[in-house]
Amino acid sequence: MRLNEVVFTDAKPVEGYGPGFFRIGGEVVHGPVIAGPMGTLSWAGYDDADALLALAGKIDILFIGTGADIAHLPADLRRQLEDAGLGLEVMSSPAASRTYNVLLSEGRRIALAMIPV
Repeated sequence: MRLNEVVFTDAKPVEGYGPGFFRIGGEVVHGPVIAGPMGTLSWAGYDDADALLALAGKIDILFIGTGADIAHLPADLRRQLEDAGLGLEVMSSPAASRTYNVLLSEGRRIALAMIPV
């Protein structure tokens, strides 16, 4: 069996989550969060489109975790993100965390925005 070391770029992996928080790259962040090539930032949630639009041209896919269960994004937010050319994948926050970590380990150009569970 061949083993390869997983190397994360400037972005940090999601290591855990719980009620109201995420642990990303050894740091605990309370509330909604954005993680990706720019580091880990607090996020104001669906009303903060500007923080997500700033990722346009820097990533190929934005994973949006909607909390404990999958939910629809507000139509206006989805339209703004798609018009900016961001590829979107909407899923529950636990699923978004796992998918983000896998693609991050492959060196993909991705980011993650999540609402806590």
